[in-house]
Amino acid sequence: MSDNNNKNAYELRTDLLGMAIGIVENRESRRLENEYLKPEGQRNPVQPFTTEDAIAEATKLYAFVQSK
Repeated sequence: MSDNNNKNAYELRTDLLGMAIGIVENRESRRLENEYLKPEGQRNPVQPFTTEDAIAEATKLYAFVQSK
């Protein structure tokens, strides 16, 4: 996030959505790496994250920002 502390609601949501996408991408990447560590034949497919996953994570972040 930038140094500007006076963000409007749209800017805040945009920043939080970007953070949320980073979180779910990181989570998916770790799951994929963990599957690669398993022996061949024991690996399970890793589903890509969805828009709903990113929005759910952004909602959690927004709830945190709103709490005092």
